[in-house]
Amino acid sequence: MAPLTEPAAHRGAILHFKADPGDHGAPESFEHFTDGVLLIRNGRVERIGPAQDILATLPAGTPVIEHAGQLLMPGFIDTHIHYPQVDVIGCGGRQLLDWLNDYTFPVEREFASAAHAGEVAEVFLDELVRNGTTTALVFCTVHAASVDAFFTAAERRGMRMIAGKVLMDRNAPDYLLEPAAAGDRASRDLIARWHGRERLSYAITPRFAPTSSDEQLALAGTLARDFPGVYVHSHLAENQAEIEMVRRLFPAARSYLDVYDRAGLVRERTVYAHCIHLDMNDRTRMAQAGAAAAFCPTSNLYLGSGLFDIAATDDARLRFAVGTDIGGGTTFNALRTLSEAYKVAQLTGQRLTPLRAFYLATLGAARCLDLEGKVGSFVPGAEADFIALDLRATPLMARRMTRARTLSEMLLLLMTLGDDRATAGTWILGRAQSKAQ
Repeated sequence: MAPLTEPAAHRGAILHFKADPGDHGAPESFEHFTDGVLLIRNGRVERIGPAQDILATLPAGTPVIEHAGQLLMPGFIDTHIHYPQVDVIGCGGRQLLDWLNDYTFPVEREFASAAHAGEVAEVFLDELVRNGTTTALVFCTVHAASVDAFFTAAERRGMRMIAGKVLMDRNAPDYLLEPAAAGDRASRDLIARWHGRERLSYAITPRFAPTSSDEQLALAGTLARDFPGVYVHSHLAENQAEIEMVRRLFPAARSYLDVYDRAGLVRERTVYAHCIHLDMNDRTRMAQAGAAAAFCPTSNLYLGSGLFDIAATDDARLRFAVGTDIGGGTTFNALRTLSEAYKVAQLTGQRLTPLRAFYLATLGAARCLDLEGKVGSFVPGAEADFIALDLRATPLMARRMTRARTLSEMLLLLMTLGDDRATAGTWILGRAQSKAQ
C-alpha cells in the first residue's frame, strides 16, 4: 500500500511521548494538546501543535479531518505476539507446557498449508488494525510458508511488521521438528527474501531453549552475527516448570538467559518475552547487551506463569514494553493489556502510572524495537501510523470522562474501561484503514 501523498490535517486532542515519564510524569516527557492538529504529508508526520497555530498556516484547500471527543496517538506497538495462535485464544485451564502440547502445537501444524497461513494472516492483521495496533513483533511457525504468507499480507497493507520462522529441532511433536541445518537454510532464504523489503524486518526465532538443541542455538547465533540488522525473538523465564526443563537440558549454563548468551543471542535488537523469573545478573546482562523484555500480563495471568517485576527491571535499566502474547494472551487490545499490566503492578506492590503505560505501548515499544523516529511518536518525519481513540466509546466511559480532572485520570479511565470499541480509527502511512480490512 502506497502512503497517502496528499497533505491532511487531523484535528483533535493529541498525545505522544518524547521520553519515559517514569512514576512522576515529567512534563517534558510528553506533548499533549487538548485541541491540536496533526499534519500529515507524503505518509509522514510534518508537524503537530495547537490547532489555532497550525490551522492559520495551512495552504488553501488542505483537508481538515475533525476528531471531536477523540484522542490522536501514535499507533500501538505489540512487542510479542503469535499470529498462528488466533485459534487457540481462550483454550485453557492449563499452564505453559501442557498448553503448548494440547492446543498450540496441533494448531500450528496447519500452517504447512500456504492457503491456511494466508487466511489466518488476514484475520490476524484485521484484528491488529481493529484494535489500533500498527506495528508488531510476530512469531510465525516452523513452516517457511507461514512467514511468506504473513509478510505478503503485511506488505500489501503497507504495515511495519517484524516476524520470523520458528526454529525447533527437539522436544516437540515430530510434525513440527526439522533438522537444525534445514532451519538455518530456510531462515537465510527468508532473510534474503524479506528483511528490509518495504516496511518489513526479519526476526531469528528459536521458539524457546527447550525446543532447540545446542547445534540449533549455535546456528541461530551465527545467523545473528552474519545479519546484525535482523532481530532475535524468543521466550525467556516464563514458567517454573519450563525453567526446570532448561536446567536439565543445559546443565552447564548458569541460567536460562545464559543458554542464549552462550549462543550469541543476547544483543541489540533482541526481545525476550516474559522475563518473569530472572535474577539481577540476568536483567543487568540483558540491559548491558541492549536487549529488551516484553511484558505480557494477560498471558502471564491466564497461564498462571507469574508476575513481571517492573521495579527490578527498572533497577537493572533494562528496557521493556508490553506484548499481548496472543494466543496465551487473551486480547489483541492494548488498552485491555495495559489494564492488566496496571493490576500486575498493584499485586506486586509497585506502580504503573497511566502516562507510563501509554508510553510503553508507543514510544517505549519503538525504543525496544530500535524503531524510534520511525514509529511510536509524532516527531517530524515519523511514519504516519496513528489512531483515534474515542473517549466516550461506551455510555459508562462517557459518564466517567466528565469527572476526569487531569490527563492521567483520563488515561486511567481509557485503559480501565476501554477496549476495541474505543478505536475510532486506524491510519497506516496516513491512509485510513477499515476495521473490517
